[in-house]
Amino acid sequence: MRLKHLFFVVSLLVAICSNSVQAASKEEIDADVRDVLKDFYYLSAGNKELAGKAAGILVFPSVVKAGFMVGGQYGEGSLQVDGQVVDYYSTFSASIGLQLGAQERAEIILFMDKAALDKFRSSDGWNAGVDGSIAVIDTGTGKGLSTETIKDPIIAIILRNRGLMANLSFEGAKFSKINR
Repeated sequence: MRLKHLFFVVSLLVAICSNSVQAASKEEIDADVRDVLKDFYYLSAGNKELAGKAAGILVFPSVVKAGFMVGGQYGEGSLQVDGQVVDYYSTFSASIGLQLGAQERAEIILFMDKAALDKFRSSDGWNAGVDGSIAVIDTGTGKGLSTETIKDPIIAIILRNRGLMANLSFEGAKFSKINR
């Protein structure tokens, strides 16, 4: 299957499986990001403290993943530095292999040091797993997170994981700045 056809199939699958794939406005993204962060802080008092120590927080309120032999995922979110939105980003990945299902989840990526944040912001299409090593944590096991227990420069937290395609991998995900 040629790359053009693969991209078309993946795009079609993701579009069919969710209406949240449509481009959101700044106001919609900002409201959804606030809701996700509120849920994250509610899970544990330590989560707000951990986020407060981060140099930057990238939040994708809705990342939709779907697949049937070929798959893809897409989401839009914002990067906050010192509590202020500084940029908007999309995340996208495609995959081929034995897969079937769909899921939606929220993703929070904490850049725990300025060097990791600067590398992310200066890149043109940052690739997880290539441009940065990420500690991935599902909120079901992520209670009691702290800078004492996790020393990675980038921490990814999965929230609101719904669907029948469980996968906590960020490998191959591409993050790109978008204009909003």
